[in-house]
Amino acid sequence: MNTPLRVAVVGAGRMGADHIDRIHHRTTGAEVAAVVDIDRPRAEAAVAHIDGALAGTSFQEVLDRGDIDAALIATPGFLHEDVLLAVIEHGLPTLCEKPLTPDAASAWRVVQAEAAAGRKLIQVGFMRRFDAGYRSLRRLIEEQTYGELLTLHHQHRNPTTPAGFTNEMIINDSVVHEFDAVRYFTGEEITSVQVRIGRSTRNAPNGQRDPQLVLMETESGVLAQVEAYVNAQFGYQVATQASFETGVVGIGGDTEPYVRTAGTWGGSITPGFEERFRDAYDIELQDWADAAARGELGGPSAWDGYATAACCEAGVRAQASGEIVPVQLEEKPELYR
Repeated sequence: MNTPLRVAVVGAGRMGADHIDRIHHRTTGAEVAAVVDIDRPRAEAAVAHIDGALAGTSFQEVLDRGDIDAALIATPGFLHEDVLLAVIEHGLPTLCEKPLTPDAASAWRVVQAEAAAGRKLIQVGFMRRFDAGYRSLRRLIEEQTYGELLTLHHQHRNPTTPAGFTNEMIINDSVVHEFDAVRYFTGEEITSVQVRIGRSTRNAPNGQRDPQLVLMETESGVLAQVEAYVNAQFGYQVATQASFETGVVGIGGDTEPYVRTAGTWGGSITPGFEERFRDAYDIELQDWADAAARGELGGPSAWDGYATAACCEAGVRAQASGEIVPVQLEEKPELYR
């Protein structure tokens, strides 16, 4: 495609605005052609600096214009299904911020619709797959540089949580990334999930139990654990340690300069996910745009979105029961094999 990929961005909130800026300033071969948001002034503000971009409140009206090449969905998850079914019907390559949908049943409907259409159109926004450290670790696993992978140890630490952040959201909004990471690293499905909750920090809001340990097992028996600590106070830290037969590899450590001066030493921690994964987001958008222009998919598929939704449901059940809960998946359609 010689002309830029004309992208309609659905949702102009925190993530949508970030992606609009990214496409407009840093993604080559793509342009923001329209922004759709239920809040018209917000949509208009998002395109005010983009010549020729349309602002509207109806995605269907944008589709009816017939001049859009692709879509980027950045609305809350409960609004995704209808938009996803529409883009499948219109054959539009689409990048959908996680979650694909908020539950496995609706995610499965999207998978079935895409499978029936016979073409992979939907990429789910698991941006960590585009992080240099994640890609390096996966390569070491695939090449068995240090023998077979045995265990994965993840840390997911946030400085604080916003008002209304529930125990279930620790699984659905935070650990969802580790569910995808384990699947990405191992190339296998997760078969079971357990959640252990012990002593909680006094910084957790009323009713929230923090930290939590999430334990999972894959098809071949790789064990993985996640320390989800979402009120850690000191900053945003995502790290992974992989234990192999002949070595241990860590990624995601502190990468800022380590300074010794005036009788002190140390570095800094990123304050949030935007800073920690800025480069990964940039690579994700560029890879998606390049693949969409070729008529291909550049990252995690609708099946990956469905599988992680099923893992989250198992995680929430495990959270409530303390038991080991199996992950239940429908048979994978031929399109995703």
